[in-house]
Amino acid sequence: MIRSRVKTYRYRTGKNQYIVINIFQTASAESTIGNALASNAVNVQILKKNRK
Repeated sequence: MIRSRVKTYRYRTGKNQYIVINIFQTASAESTIGNALASNAVNVQILKKNRK
């Protein structure tokens, strides 16, 4: 993977809170002999914080 950029936005509508996650990725692969695979897979984990 060459570059990964993540932007997150939080906004509220009434009592509902929304999180928008934008993930921008670029990948490249080269091979002289055989196969090459460039993957743009991403793992996203969202955790809720407990308020005290």
